[in-house]
Amino acid sequence: MPILQDLRDALASGQVEVVDLTAPLTADTPTLRLPPEFGQTAKFELEEISSYDARGPAWYWNNFRTGEHTGTHFDAPNHWVTGKDGEDVASVPPGRLIAPAVVLDYSAEVAENPDFLLEIEHVQAWQERHGPLPEGGWLLFRTGWDARSHEQEEFLNADEAGPHTPGLSVACARWLAEQSPVIGLGVETVGTDAGAAAGFDPMFPCHTMMHGAGKYGLTQLQNLARLPATGAMVVTGPLRIVGGSGSPVRALALVEH
Repeated sequence: MPILQDLRDALASGQVEVVDLTAPLTADTPTLRLPPEFGQTAKFELEEISSYDARGPAWYWNNFRTGEHTGTHFDAPNHWVTGKDGEDVASVPPGRLIAPAVVLDYSAEVAENPDFLLEIEHVQAWQERHGPLPEGGWLLFRTGWDARSHEQEEFLNADEAGPHTPGLSVACARWLAEQSPVIGLGVETVGTDAGAAAGFDPMFPCHTMMHGAGKYGLTQLQNLARLPATGAMVVTGPLRIVGGSGSPVRALALVEH
């Protein structure tokens, strides 16, 4: 199979680099915080079963507990009410777990304004420079927010008015869901929507529209700064949880040099 042999050779030579887009998953991994009247996701917990001791003399292993939407994770359509009759995470076609990706870098704008919203005009301007969005691929929105991922409060960036994190405008979310050729949106923040999106109409438009259109989300990505604007391939590996609305994921990018 010469194509796969070529890929193996390119990986071995460094012509193709594997970039890890995944945040480490620990008890300190930031998690989404909802108002107290709603159910909350569990933080990551690791429970030792044995460690080369009387509980198991030759082996080390653990139980773990966490929410489906903890750390770098994959959102399936049934995560949101608009997609409740759509795919669960176990039903996502495997061919969609390896897909081209483009990176829209607005980290400079977000550094000036953490409430920055990506608009349709921003995407159109990007396409004028780089070409069309990839059919069946990902739009990855780089904001520089991964630099905050070491600490819960800095990552959520909330005050008495609520969270202040970047995202998409309602119009841009609708366009991405209904008119663009991509299969999903990837972000560096805790969720695909902006921090202020609870006050949008509709609220949480990325969740509402993208999942309603059968599209996916990737959140809490890292190292998007190491990807080119076009040309990367993204590999996502969610757990195949039957009935699950999402899963922590090991997200990798293949980048040709």
